[in-house]
Amino acid sequence: MSAHRPYRVTVVCTGNICRSPMGELLLRERFAEAGLAEVVVVDSAGTHSWEVGNPADPRTLAVLARNGHEDHGGADHVARRFERAWLDEVDLVLAADAGHLRELTKLARSEEQRAKIRMFRSFDPMAAEQGDLDMDDPWYGDDTAFDQTYAEVTAAAAGVVEHVRRELASRRD
Repeated sequence: MSAHRPYRVTVVCTGNICRSPMGELLLRERFAEAGLAEVVVVDSAGTHSWEVGNPADPRTLAVLARNGHEDHGGADHVARRFERAWLDEVDLVLAADAGHLRELTKLARSEEQRAKIRMFRSFDPMAAEQGDLDMDDPWYGDDTAFDQTYAEVTAAAAGVVEHVRRELASRRD
């Protein structure tokens, strides 16, 4: 890992219109607040191509707006599918649930690549303690479902930032 290239984080869910864009946008904001926006690039993708080319679900953008978040690229989001080749370039891949973790792990060609893939909620100490690492899928729900997913993403975001901060420090050592 070069000390000069950005640290790359990709958040992954099924279609790349609900959970992963929410994680992407919140993490962008958190990295900016931590003074790391210049050295960390956050994006997102889906495990399936069903939604490729579509914008973020309006309910995802609405829950972020309701909670006072800036856009951080949400209005320009275009869904895409995660590609195997990205595992060579991405430093951390955050799966929304166990199904995504399985799909991503199948794409990995080495232990090094597999080690990059983690559950998003594994960075939330309470979720990890309870063993409940799946992020709820709000797609079939109402605003309450999106609020629940927002709470799960928010609870893990600080842990993701701290993990990346440690990784960046180890680059300098």
